[in-house]
Amino acid sequence: MTSLHVPSPELATCVEQDAGDGPRMSLHLIDTHTHFDVEDFDADRELLALQARQQGVDALILIGYVARYFDRLCTVQDHLHEMAPQPLHAHHPADIQGQDYTPLIQSPVTLLAPGLHPFYIQQHQDGDLLKLEHLLQTRRCVAVGEIGLDTYTAEMKIPAVYVRQQDYFAQQLELAKLYQKPVLLHIRRAHADALAILKRHRFAYGGIAHAFGGGIEEAKSFIKLGFKLGINGLVTDPNAKRLRQVVQSVGAEHLVLETDCPDMTPICCRNPDEPHTRNTPVNLPVVLDTLSDLLDVDKQLLAVQLWHNTRLCLGLDWAYGQACWD
Repeated sequence: MTSLHVPSPELATCVEQDAGDGPRMSLHLIDTHTHFDVEDFDADRELLALQARQQGVDALILIGYVARYFDRLCTVQDHLHEMAPQPLHAHHPADIQGQDYTPLIQSPVTLLAPGLHPFYIQQHQDGDLLKLEHLLQTRRCVAVGEIGLDTYTAEMKIPAVYVRQQDYFAQQLELAKLYQKPVLLHIRRAHADALAILKRHRFAYGGIAHAFGGGIEEAKSFIKLGFKLGINGLVTDPNAKRLRQVVQSVGAEHLVLETDCPDMTPICCRNPDEPHTRNTPVNLPVVLDTLSDLLDVDKQLLAVQLWHNTRLCLGLDWAYGQACWD
């Protein structure tokens, strides 16, 4: 089984005493890429948040993509922050007298990463960069994202459209530099150009290459620039051979977890009767399980490593399992 080089203080804090069973390790995860603010979750967002926390998802990053939804992003964060702890629907022995109690569970901590997404380049308007900067000035944002380049469709390859993507990418990198923030990258079929722009702007704050879809050499290039690779439910597909090879090549030290909900549903969580089954933060442990198998690493130790990776690339001052609202 592969060994991990996790800082010993973090490893020590994740061990809890479980009476009768000896030491055990808690499972704590951070979902580094969610669109948990979208309308898909309006009907059951609170329930899903509590279920995710129950599964060990302690924190969620709420990602921005177009400026007109920045207010919604903040409203959802505020609502989850203000949620009172809720009871779980289960009873457990409270003490040696055999009394039952209903434990309370809190919503995951949520953090903001607003940005102007390249795929929606035609929707961005004059002044949206100023709105982004205002949000960086007035709210605690852990990153700028998701930003980058996308040539997945014929429309995105139109020269004028692609030049505009590059311009918005460059300007957002400069904003991130000004406010000393990492960035969350969306890159589809444009890895070489994205790397060239990052180098041209001497971007030194790193971040996450979200839903990484490049090859091994491209992965190493992003890692060299200080980026972690965001791994989501796609890795659970046995046919995602290139991604799995990248994961095994770079190792756990360079990865972080994400769901990219409501998209990228893990294979085992898909409803065969619904081709586009909604993904939720509740499914994040499934991604961890697959990485554990691919890397031949105990999943609890892997969770500690991935928490540490996330903390480093997003500048979070959290010991393992100690996510907190500021």
